[in-house]
Amino acid sequence: MKNALYPGTFDPITNGHIDILNRAASIFDHVHIAVARNLNKQPFFSAEERVQLIKDCTLDFKNISVDFFDGLVVNYAEKIGATVIIRGLRAISDFEFEFQMALMNRKLKKDIDSVFFMPSVKNSYLSSSVVREIALFDGNIREFVPVNVEKALKDKLRSIK
Repeated sequence: MKNALYPGTFDPITNGHIDILNRAASIFDHVHIAVARNLNKQPFFSAEERVQLIKDCTLDFKNISVDFFDGLVVNYAEKIGATVIIRGLRAISDFEFEFQMALMNRKLKKDIDSVFFMPSVKNSYLSSSVVREIALFDGNIREFVPVNVEKALKDKLRSIK
């Protein structure tokens, strides 16, 4: 059984993430989505909120699970029995960072590989931070995120304004 780990901050999950998840779920027996607590970022949603948003918009997937983690991705991958780390690449700027991380992960755990997916063209410019900024200025984010995420973003913004 080939288990894959799809880690990220997913703050919030976008249609680009779902696009990559669709393809990964069709290739791997099980895909474990892991919401990271990234010390270098100030998340808009808590880790628990992000996990729930992902669970709510992935109900139709039969071979995924969702959780959050702290620490090194490779250690978490090993803990859950994943032999592959899934990463998305939108642009050349993503590649440089992801390439460096993949090499470091391989150095730390030689039995865990990285697999890169590029989103479809319609999602190639999407990022969680861009979606948050559009939402912050009352822009229409409907085509960029699942319905439950759109509602959660609007509700959260209303509560802080």
